[in-house]
Amino acid sequence: MNITEFTEEEMSDFYKVIGENVKRLRNEKNITQMQLSLSIGHNSVGHIAKAELNKYNKHFSIQNLYKIAKILDVDICKFFKES
Repeated sequence: MNITEFTEEEMSDFYKVIGENVKRLRNEKNITQMQLSLSIGHNSVGHIAKAELNKYNKHFSIQNLYKIAKILDVDICKFFKES
């Protein structure tokens, strides 16, 4: 097996796609950042807002994505597809 190196830019782009998809799907379901935040066990919108925008090196954990997929009633794979 070959060792593959991933650039910071590549990983940032990956997290950016996820954040954009979460935001788009959340908006399609008319769910606010606060509603989503509370639903996954956070008490402020800070993490959701930063992860949706890929700011300050914040991103969604796989556990958060699982919960968000359930809340939004979407296949978790939708978060990973470039639109």
